[in-house]
Amino acid sequence: MKPIPVAFHIGPLEVHTYGIGLALTFWFGFVYFERRLKRNGYRTDWLVSVFLWIIFAAVVGARALHVLTNTGYYSQHPSDIFAVWQGGLSSFGGLLFAVPTGVILARRRCPELSLGRALDLVAPVLMACWAMGRLLGPQLMVNGGGHQTHQWFGMYYAGDQVGKRLPVPIFQALEDFAVFLILIAIERRLDRWPDGTRRIGYPSGIVIGTGMILWGIERSLDEHLWLGEDGRLGSDLVQLAGVLLVVAGAVILVRARTRWRDWLLTHHAGDSSQSVEAGSDAESESDAADSSPSDALATRGETGPAM
Repeated sequence: MKPIPVAFHIGPLEVHTYGIGLALTFWFGFVYFERRLKRNGYRTDWLVSVFLWIIFAAVVGARALHVLTNTGYYSQHPSDIFAVWQGGLSSFGGLLFAVPTGVILARRRCPELSLGRALDLVAPVLMACWAMGRLLGPQLMVNGGGHQTHQWFGMYYAGDQVGKRLPVPIFQALEDFAVFLILIAIERRLDRWPDGTRRIGYPSGIVIGTGMILWGIERSLDEHLWLGEDGRLGSDLVQLAGVLLVVAGAVILVRARTRWRDWLLTHHAGDSSQSVEAGSDAESESDAADSSPSDALATRGETGPAM
């Protein structure tokens, strides 16, 4: 069986499938996030320029962390440091650079969009992009597989990986899509009171907190079981980052209990404040919502969203 092709030629031009997949994933992320902003009543005239900076920061951060955690290889092959088209982008590195960039620029260009609300809106977008990106990125790059296997579902990958490999990018795409569906289900539950009417202006944070926990668990276990080797710096750092992400998400959800309790004491289905058109969002409900994504967790029986 032949390896998955990682490049093709258009005349003298060599085109890498990994690069095409990365571009399509970024395009999808932009379109989907723009749609979610519009649906929630936010303007999007600022998004194009901010998104370009986010892409740049994500690629630089992802590549930088990948190189730093594989210094043994790149110290011997320095010319490969900038060979992004061959793969080698760290998800955590991309987040480390892209999230602060997006937060800072978004708050300057769209101050009415609070930090907590922005993170809740972008969380499902990130999971959908990771699901898509796993299939169009690592699945189509050099050395894209996981550990060697003799199972029937093993696949051959181009590069130095000998024999059939675990198709980890496919596994991860399924995991990320499952997390995406969970976040969308939570979001829809939060958007409605028990009687079915629209819930507006509720504290933000549940969606991003849940996403952090689920993706942190997923990424850490994937690295431990299918991809990395315990004792290697890069693998250990990925697993540690996953654990830290889970802890941070848990803190967000725990702190959110108080915010939801306080909010539900003064808001009920049918109130005049709940008849505002979608998009107003009542972002001024709490100044703390602008400075922290840890804003939400339902705690009040029949009126609060069950988690």
